[in-house]
Amino acid sequence: MCGLSTCLVAPESSRTGEHAHDFLGAWKGKLVCDDFVGYKASFELGITEIGCMSHARRKFFELQVANKSQLAEQALHSIGGLYEIERQAKGMNDEDCRQLRQKIAEPIAKKLHEWMLAQRELVPEGSATAKALDYSLKRWVAMMRYLDDGAVPIDNNPVENTIRPWALGRSNWLFAGSLRSGKRAAAIMSLIQSARRNWG
Repeated sequence: MCGLSTCLVAPESSRTGEHAHDFLGAWKGKLVCDDFVGYKASFELGITEIGCMSHARRKFFELQVANKSQLAEQALHSIGGLYEIERQAKGMNDEDCRQLRQKIAEPIAKKLHEWMLAQRELVPEGSATAKALDYSLKRWVAMMRYLDDGAVPIDNNPVENTIRPWALGRSNWLFAGSLRSGKRAAAIMSLIQSARRNWG
C-alpha cells in the first residue's frame, strides 16, 4: 500500500508525515511502502513497516543503466530470483505462499544480504554503488517481513501502477485553484480507483 493521500497532496500543501497519519488514522495494519520519511511516525504508533522490494530493485536498475555495473547486474539477478518465486506462488493460499517463501526465497535472501554486506565494505563512501547498497541494507529487516506472511506482497507495485496516471499528471494540475480543490480531486480519484478494484 502506498499512502495515497500523500501522493495526491496539492502543491500548496506538503509531504510531511501529518498527511500519512491523517489518512491512516487509527489503522494498525501492515504498510508496504518505500522509504518516505512521512511514514516513520506511523511506524512508532503500531503500524508494521513492510519494505518495497521494487524500490530497492530500481536503485540497482538505475545503477546498471548508468554505469553498466556488474555489481548491479548481480544484485538484479538475485532479486529476480525472489520475484520468480512470487510468480510460482501466484494463486496459492496465504499459508502455502508463506511456506514456499520460507523454503526457497529465504535462503536466496540470506545469501543476497551477506553478499551486499561484503560488497559494501569494498565500495567508496558516497558512490552511486554505495547508495544503492545502502538503500537495501538500511531497509533490509522491513523488506524481509514479507517472507513471514503469505498475505503480504513483495512490493507495492499494484498501488504504484494505480496512481501512476495522477503522478504523471501532477504538473498539469498545479493550478487546481486551491488546496481545497486538490483535496476534492484526490477524494474523487481515490473513489474511482476503489470502485475499479472492487468491480466484478
